[in-house]
Amino acid sequence: MAIAKRKKKFFDVEIPLVRKETQLQAFEIEDLNGRIISYDLTRILRGKSMTLQAVIEVKDGKATAIPREIKLMPYFLQRMVRKGTNYVEDSFSVECKDSQIRIKPFLVTRRKVSRAVRKALRKKAKEELIAYIKERKTDDIFDEILRNQLQKTLSLKLKKIYPLSTCEIRILKIEKRFEKPKEEAKKE
Repeated sequence: MAIAKRKKKFFDVEIPLVRKETQLQAFEIEDLNGRIISYDLTRILRGKSMTLQAVIEVKDGKATAIPREIKLMPYFLQRMVRKGTNYVEDSFSVECKDSQIRIKPFLVTRRKVSRAVRKALRKKAKEELIAYIKERKTDDIFDEILRNQLQKTLSLKLKKIYPLSTCEIRILKIEKRFEKPKEEAKKE
């Protein structure tokens, strides 16, 4: 007796962060649960080369992509750093309301600057980002980075130390999600 072959079908996956929809192939919609997709945001962000990594969750027959990481492409960053400039990088972990996040800011100065100025920029950027992120939810942070809101406010605050040509968040990655937000856990 012949075994019936199963045929893969396309299923719609909603990406609420960018208000877009994509299609993925699978035998059943439940097979998509937990799958990680990489979505290119370059066209949406008008040439700012960024990729979104998301995990798919299936609830009530609908697949949704929950963001896990956004990353600026290395070739985009190389174009920003010109001859006669310095760049400042950092990497640290911060707890926001519903998860723990690893954030990597990337700052480019207008001219060559001393090590003391670079250190001051790095320290101030870390303080500002920690204060900013602690009181927000993960989805809000992802959205603000895509709309360039977080980078703009950070750049204005760092301008007092030294004016920057570029202020970007190179990588934003969720390290650990909390089951319940901190406020709900404290109430119980």
